[in-house]
Amino acid sequence: MLNSLFSKFENIVVFDIETTGLNAQTDEIIELGAIHVVPKDGGYEVKQTLAALVTLSEGRSLNARITELTGITQEQLQKEGRPKAEVSRDFAELLKSPGTLLVAYNAQFDLNFIFHFLNKHKSAAVLKNVKLLDAMAVYKDRRDFPHKLSDAVTAYGFINENAHRAVDDAQATLDVLAAMGREKDDLDKYINLFGYNPKYGVSGTKISSVTYKPQGYDRSAPLYEV
Repeated sequence: MLNSLFSKFENIVVFDIETTGLNAQTDEIIELGAIHVVPKDGGYEVKQTLAALVTLSEGRSLNARITELTGITQEQLQKEGRPKAEVSRDFAELLKSPGTLLVAYNAQFDLNFIFHFLNKHKSAAVLKNVKLLDAMAVYKDRRDFPHKLSDAVTAYGFINENAHRAVDDAQATLDVLAAMGREKDDLDKYINLFGYNPKYGVSGTKISSVTYKPQGYDRSAPLYEV
């Protein structure tokens, strides 16, 4: 389960985003999903869930490829999207409690976007109060290539019917994280430790609090022992 994490943290927030593209500095978050869990009876319970579509900046259009991937349309964002400042505030609120761990799958990507998203609305300072965990780094130590979230979901026997929707992928990440904890509860050893493909290096901007180690496709030893 998540015992090793809850021995160090009172709160775990698992999140996922959908974006207009891959560049955290020029593209935008169009959907943010987060699940806040706390320990209960040797397991955990959900304390709060955030599921929000986010309005696009004026003049920006949504690429058809993104709509095909996520099912999110420009019209949907116009009708149901919430203001960026509002979503930024709500997400930052989830991280303000002391003893919070922030988790994502392929966290380097998501965290680069989240930093720029919060920073534009003067909320990025909240990230200094949390520790970070990349569920993909753990999964790479557990299973051979491929290592997408969908592969992890299948490997542990889960079903994610709404893949590439933020809150559903956040739930899938939480399910996989808990399953990996049941398999071997060394999750606490991955805190602020990210792996990267040695062929391509670290993508995006490095996070100052994170230790980066090369993590290839061959599993010889856990990342924290490399």
